[in-house]
Amino acid sequence: MTEHRIKQIVIVGGGTAGWMSAAALSQLLPVGHQYRLIESDQISTIGVGEATIPSIRNFNLHLGIDENDFIRATQGTFKLGIEFVDWGRQGSNYIHGFGSVGRDQPTANFFHYWLKMHQAGQADSLEPYSINTMAARLGKFSRGRPDLPNSPLADLSYAFHFDAGLYARYLRSYSEARGVRRTEGRIVETELHADGSIAALLMENGERIGGDFFIDCSGMVGLLIEQALHTGYEDWSHWLPCDRAIAVPCESHGPMAALTRSTAHTAGWQWRIPLQHRTGNGHVFSSKFMSADEAQAILMNNLDGQPLAEPRLLKFTTGKRKRAWNKNCVAIGLSGGFMEPLESTSIHMVKTALMRLISFFPDRGFDQVDIDTFNRLCDKEYAQIRDFLILHYKVGTRDDSAFWRYCRDMEVPPELQRKLDLYASHGRILREDEELFPEDSWLQVMHGQGLRARGYNPVVDQRAPDEIADFLQGTQAVIRKCVDAMGSHEQFIKANCQAASLRRAA
Repeated sequence: MTEHRIKQIVIVGGGTAGWMSAAALSQLLPVGHQYRLIESDQISTIGVGEATIPSIRNFNLHLGIDENDFIRATQGTFKLGIEFVDWGRQGSNYIHGFGSVGRDQPTANFFHYWLKMHQAGQADSLEPYSINTMAARLGKFSRGRPDLPNSPLADLSYAFHFDAGLYARYLRSYSEARGVRRTEGRIVETELHADGSIAALLMENGERIGGDFFIDCSGMVGLLIEQALHTGYEDWSHWLPCDRAIAVPCESHGPMAALTRSTAHTAGWQWRIPLQHRTGNGHVFSSKFMSADEAQAILMNNLDGQPLAEPRLLKFTTGKRKRAWNKNCVAIGLSGGFMEPLESTSIHMVKTALMRLISFFPDRGFDQVDIDTFNRLCDKEYAQIRDFLILHYKVGTRDDSAFWRYCRDMEVPPELQRKLDLYASHGRILREDEELFPEDSWLQVMHGQGLRARGYNPVVDQRAPDEIADFLQGTQAVIRKCVDAMGSHEQFIKANCQAASLRRAA
């Protein structure tokens, strides 16, 4: 079997996707592979993936990365959820908090008890039942307390905000310590075998770099997966019409929030990501409904502090490659597809693609059944995340612009429409095939956007209304007590993981 093993693995592109690939493969695959990563200092990375979801913690855990060291090195902060401002309607505000809402009961989800009382006018917001949401509103943070197994504090769900450039640098050091060889330079030609697979890459300086297996992390350009292998692309912009973003960092202002903020505007939305040394900002918009100049003006007029750089325009088409794995090449990150950063899924999708690749890692025979299964699972993941993003645009009552009227009136994929219809009827939320977002995530966004269920699971009628009211009040009281016991997010960072440069400045 030894002669059939993959020996030379070539990663094209650095940035977050490239160095995550190098770190994961060099750490988690058996020894015997040689890794080479090619990147050009002349080619900038997108660098907007500064907000994450909780699965990033598992990735770092697999790599054996110390969390405090990682936060210090990337000037990071913690993230308990995403705040959505002006989405369902102008003036609305809700948080999609990570983790659970209440505690599910043996016969029904917690939210069905809340739904019954909400429909009776005896329960208002979902927020008091989510420890993440309440802590984020009050600027609190704590890591989980496994010593309190019956408490909402036992396993607090959180993610990170970080500087994507510093994260790539951090993982570069990690990877090079494990034998990954970095080559700086530009690729000018891709040499193919007779069967159409990739044989080698020809560099601008004349060097020829051969390999057995190629990982394309070249971003949306898809240098290998598209330009060399002509794989094709599925365009989803009819469902997700935003196709531009303008990004700019600004000075930090006020306490560091433990949440990402997404504010809807007339033809898109604006992100705000608090880091230790700055705030990341961007305006995602549709060029069919707004000019770049207008979008930039909206962004610059809604910054919390002074800009630290010139605004940068990014162009994209939401969708995915028709095949993430084609012959002896796998696309990881933006080379495989682009899902706008509305729910911070980009880095998660790099992680899941890498874990999936390790599970289906080939030999030089490249069995088609492995490739087909990998691609089928990638397609399913992309479609499920796509539908969750479409939900934000489709459901709501905004009609103040042509953009929002288009989103309100557009047809959506049938799988998403079934989810909306199920919830609207009796509050049912069906999570299928281990999809990323759990029931409580769908609940918070659907309700937050203004979708109202007409009924609830009749199982909850086994308990009297007074008993349910006591149950809800008791849940609120426990959440309040836990949040009161937390310190502030900013204090936690200063005590545990403040960047060295900020400690010196203080």
